[in-house]
Amino acid sequence: MTADWRAEIRDRVRALIVEAEPDVVEEAKWRKASNPDGVPTFSYSGLICTLETYKDKVKVTFAKGASLADPAGLFNASLGASTRRAIDIHEGAELDEKAFVALVREAVGLNRA
Repeated sequence: MTADWRAEIRDRVRALIVEAEPDVVEEAKWRKASNPDGVPTFSYSGLICTLETYKDKVKVTFAKGASLADPAGLFNASLGASTRRAIDIHEGAELDEKAFVALVREAVGLNRA
């Protein structure tokens, strides 16, 4: 990957979220001195997920992830949390894009219900 592999992953994840729900609303929340750009959040009828960048990974946290079916086993972080679930994407990792789009669509459906 390139020197800024995280930006490439972030951009791709953003595109997949928009593919799953074209009317998604992206906002930056929780701005602070250590993170002046804030955390990108994606909502449609409620919060779907957040997209955070760390030194060693890009983390996608689904607000109601514990209520979502995950047949492809994308969730690999926050597995013990009562409500949320996350996907940590490390350098060189491949994201199952079809399964990810399905997961976002399921999260939107849960918010609409």
